[in-house]
Amino acid sequence: MIEIIIGISALIVGGAGGYLGCKLTAEKTLKEKEAKYLEVINRKDQIEKEAKEKAKEIIEAAKREAKIQAQQIVKEAEDLKRQQELIIEKEILKRKKELEEELKKEREELQELEKTLITREAQLEKRIARVEHREEEVDKKWEEIKRLEEELKNLEKELQAKEEKLKDAEERYMLELQRIASMTKEEAKAEIMKKVEEEAKLEAAKLMKEIEEEAQKEAEKKAKWNLVTAIQRLAPEVTTSYTVSVVDLPSNDLKGRIIGREGRNIRAFELATGVDLIIDDTPDIVTISSFDPLRREIAKESLERLIADGRIHPGRIEEVVEKVKEEMDEHIRKLGEETCLELGFTDVHPELYYYIGKLNYRTSYTQNVLLHTKEVAYLAGMMAAELGLDEKMARRGGLMHDIGKAISHEVGGAHSKIGAELARRYGEPEPVINAILYHHNDEPAKYPEAVLVAAADALSAARPGARREALQSYINRLEKIEAIVNSFENVEKSFAIQAGREVRVIVNAEKLSDEEAYLLTKEIAKRIEKEVDFPGQIKITTIREARFVELAK
Repeated sequence: MIEIIIGISALIVGGAGGYLGCKLTAEKTLKEKEAKYLEVINRKDQIEKEAKEKAKEIIEAAKREAKIQAQQIVKEAEDLKRQQELIIEKEILKRKKELEEELKKEREELQELEKTLITREAQLEKRIARVEHREEEVDKKWEEIKRLEEELKNLEKELQAKEEKLKDAEERYMLELQRIASMTKEEAKAEIMKKVEEEAKLEAAKLMKEIEEEAQKEAEKKAKWNLVTAIQRLAPEVTTSYTVSVVDLPSNDLKGRIIGREGRNIRAFELATGVDLIIDDTPDIVTISSFDPLRREIAKESLERLIADGRIHPGRIEEVVEKVKEEMDEHIRKLGEETCLELGFTDVHPELYYYIGKLNYRTSYTQNVLLHTKEVAYLAGMMAAELGLDEKMARRGGLMHDIGKAISHEVGGAHSKIGAELARRYGEPEPVINAILYHHNDEPAKYPEAVLVAAADALSAARPGARREALQSYINRLEKIEAIVNSFENVEKSFAIQAGREVRVIVNAEKLSDEEAYLLTKEIAKRIEKEVDFPGQIKITTIREARFVELAK
């Protein structure tokens, strides 16, 4: 038991000693750790201090660098600003120069406008002077009319006195006839009436001739002035259309390709265009023949495109011709619209543009119909302005007067009636329709502008070189004119001269007096107007002379 207690005590003492040893070791270790901890803390403070100093140095360096960069940026900004200022200054100088040039141009335009205004003022002054001159002429005419009225009254009084004398002479004549010839009163009266009637006719013809010559002189003077003024203001374009067009070939070898194998290409082309293609020995050209200018133009354009393309075969020919036809329709419509705008018409029905443009591909005695209608429009408008009539309406009637020729070859009938129906359908004014019908005497003139259109039409057609006609029709017309003149009694010879624009008539001086020759001239003119179709006008000159020859031996 004691041993056990001693053993336990030894164990307790040994354990206490071990515990103390362990405790001492632990305390030593703890002290070492505390020393290390203090060293770490000290190291940490030192590192933090070094880090702060380093950070401070970095911040200072960064500030210095940022300051340097900021200075560079400011410098660059100032350089950029100076560059922008230079660019802006250059732009301002450029704009200033442009504005100065524009101002200079505007000043020049203003000077031109001032010159134009001065010219127009001068023209207006001339026109006012002309109007005043015409007013003076009208006053003189009025005085002349009054004088002629007075003379007419005096002539009437003289005629009454002569009639009274004639009655007295008639009674004496009747008594003398009854006494000498044993004639009855009725027979004597018939004889005297016949003689008096013949004398009265001659006197009336003489008086009518004098009055007509006087009126004609004044009318011709006025008409010539108006016509000359209108013609001088118009400088027309003279264009003569033919029945053939020529296409140049880059090489003569292309003729074989145009003809094609066994002629299939040329047949396809002629079938698609409706023209005759003439390929002969003439080098480097192909001739297109047709009386229809529109077909010729389509064929020429199509052939030129085929030659440029190089692919020539029936399928390609049909394709190109169809495309050219579509483009030509649009071109015709645009041409009609441009013509209306050129003449100052903005209210024409759009459907009429096509018919007006189509006149460019119609001819009358080789005269281009569109150019003819424009010329008629200008002439009619100028004459209307001179006479104080509606200038715009006269010009419109001139433009539309041959509109029927655009389709007359397709539907048949007189182009004046077709044109009037066309104009009426698209709402043209009544004076325009009357001008269309009157210029070929299909309707009496209801408006003075219609008469001016007819006169302008005759002027345009009668210009030298404006029209050309076939030799045979020209000869036939001359022969017909001479035959009509020779059919009159007492006409010995007649000669159509000046290309049929004048007829010289020689009459028997022993059988006709001057007054009878005058009446014969008027009858010939009326008959020619009725039976002969001719452009312009025909002058009839009747020559009555007596020649007496005697030989002195």
